[in-house]
Amino acid sequence: MNLAEICDNAKKGREYALLGNYDSSMVYYQGVIQQIERHCQSIRDPALKGKWQQVQQELIEEYEQVKSIVSTLESFKMDGPADTPVSCQDEPFRDPAVWPPPVPAEHRAPPQIKRSNRDVKPLRKESPGLQPRGPVGRAHAVSKGEKAAGSRERESRARGRDDKGKKIPQEVSDGEIPKFDGAGYNKDMVETLERDIVSRNPSIHWDDIADLEEAKKLLREAVVLPMWMPDFFKGIRRPWKGVLMVGPPGTGKTMLAKAVATECGTTFFNVSSSTLTSKYRGESEKLVRLLFEMARFYAPTTVFIDEIDSICSRRGTFDEHEASRRVKSELLVQMDGVDGALENDDPSKMVMVLAATNFPWDIDEALRRRLEKRIYIPLPTAKGREKLLKINLREIELDPDISLEEIAEKTEGYSGADITNVCRDASLMAMRRRINGLTPEEIRALSKEELQLPVTKGDFELALKKISKSVSAADLEKYEKWMAEFGSA
Repeated sequence: MNLAEICDNAKKGREYALLGNYDSSMVYYQGVIQQIERHCQSIRDPALKGKWQQVQQELIEEYEQVKSIVSTLESFKMDGPADTPVSCQDEPFRDPAVWPPPVPAEHRAPPQIKRSNRDVKPLRKESPGLQPRGPVGRAHAVSKGEKAAGSRERESRARGRDDKGKKIPQEVSDGEIPKFDGAGYNKDMVETLERDIVSRNPSIHWDDIADLEEAKKLLREAVVLPMWMPDFFKGIRRPWKGVLMVGPPGTGKTMLAKAVATECGTTFFNVSSSTLTSKYRGESEKLVRLLFEMARFYAPTTVFIDEIDSICSRRGTFDEHEASRRVKSELLVQMDGVDGALENDDPSKMVMVLAATNFPWDIDEALRRRLEKRIYIPLPTAKGREKLLKINLREIELDPDISLEEIAEKTEGYSGADITNVCRDASLMAMRRRINGLTPEEIRALSKEELQLPVTKGDFELALKKISKSVSAADLEKYEKWMAEFGSA
């Protein structure tokens, strides 16, 4: 990130605001706020990050002030001569005590013919058959055909679609996220998916994940690069529409999916089997369809289906329920409709389906075909384990005698989750020694500094004795055999 460019953009935003060029000023303010946001994501020092966030907050306040000035100016335009009666716009001030001169007979208006109340039909203001014409508000009758067409158009626009059935893009103000129109679906279903699934910034970056360089490279090529180079990823080079991550539990499959969503700025849909199941007949299929409708609306989108074997296991088995089969069929149909580039090979409309499983041999064959890229997420290597230890212990004070390289060698065969548990247990050992034998009152009286003791080498040795690895050699052999037969990395 070029810090000189950030300073220059902030300076230009303020100068344009002082000169009265508010539109250009708002553009520069928006740009510099986004630049600082991206810069903050790369900062690891909390103090420095806090200072940058303070600068960003000040610029946001300046941007809001410029925005309020523009809104005030717009309100002046709206409340101007357009609201003034036509007959009074150019009329000079008249003293009510002075009578005007008489109007000549040839300039007088013809006398109006009085009608009885029975001859006059009242006109309702809300009548759709009468429309204002011109500034004086004359009314003209609308034919039945025009009336029906207008009614259909209003109903279509109320549903968020035009007369041809296509979605009408919603007009939203700066910084406002468009709201999904759930017409045709149960309101509770839409609210449930919006509340429980949609996440626009998971805040997980590549640097937060140790090792797995090969998996990161493949995911960048499948998801991130098409967003950066849209002209290249077209035709036969179109992006992959489905990626399956296979591996033992605790190796970082979910974190990889969140990192993909963060790095390429897509809306993240975190889906599990409980999200797409309902006790009512036909509701589960509707939820699947609604999920992909929302994914297309919020595109570019990453739909992450964790433990996909629980939703789409092999069909045709003796214990398969009819409702489960219908959900699987709907999921397969919707995934067929999700292409890497939905409209004119435009990656901004991309819906990427990421799936993770610990039991790839239980997945249906048709789903396996739709998940074109199948990546193996293995146990961390020696360097990966050492890096993972550094990530987990970056906020913990360590004894100088500790060698993370030695601990990484002792944790061979451990998954990423196992190593995290070892670090957590070792970091609590000093606290356990400190409060041993104390009464509850004495424990509550301890200060934070008294508990912030460094973690020793003995703490890690004790934690390794208590926590064993969770993945067996037989399990690893099964994964490697499946990848040799069906892998597509």
